[in-house]
Amino acid sequence: QVQLVESGGGLVQAGDSLRLSCAKSGRTFSSYAMGWFRQAPGKEREFVAAIRRSGAGTYYADSVKGRFTISRDNAKNMVYLQMNSLKPEDTAVYYCAVDFISELSPLSPNPKNYDYWGQGTQVTVSS
Repeated sequence: QVQLVESGGGLVQAGDSLRLSCAKSGRTFSSYAMGWFRQAPGKEREFVAAIRRSGAGTYYADSVKGRFTISRDNAKNMVYLQMNSLKPEDTAVYYCAVDFISELSPLSPNPKNYDYWGQGTQVTVSS
């Protein structure tokens, strides 16, 4: 009932920036968080960042803290991931996802807690 489409990935060099976008459509809920995950070749999907429905309250993986910023525009049903100072280890397919939780619930880094996923967008960072 929820569709997510990521965009904005590409091939960049270390130190460059990218802004990923995720467009949400379909069924809406009053309480849901949005998250970004990534999956590199041969590795499991890992948490990157999450944001509450209200936008107040974010959660970042230590590996991206200080470099990445998650934000959302609820009027446009969009969520973004601004990625600065990209490193080769950031290379992965990036996915956005929906977690139907209360504003009182903790933001989750566990991909199993997310209910809907986009198709992913490739980010490749060369050294």
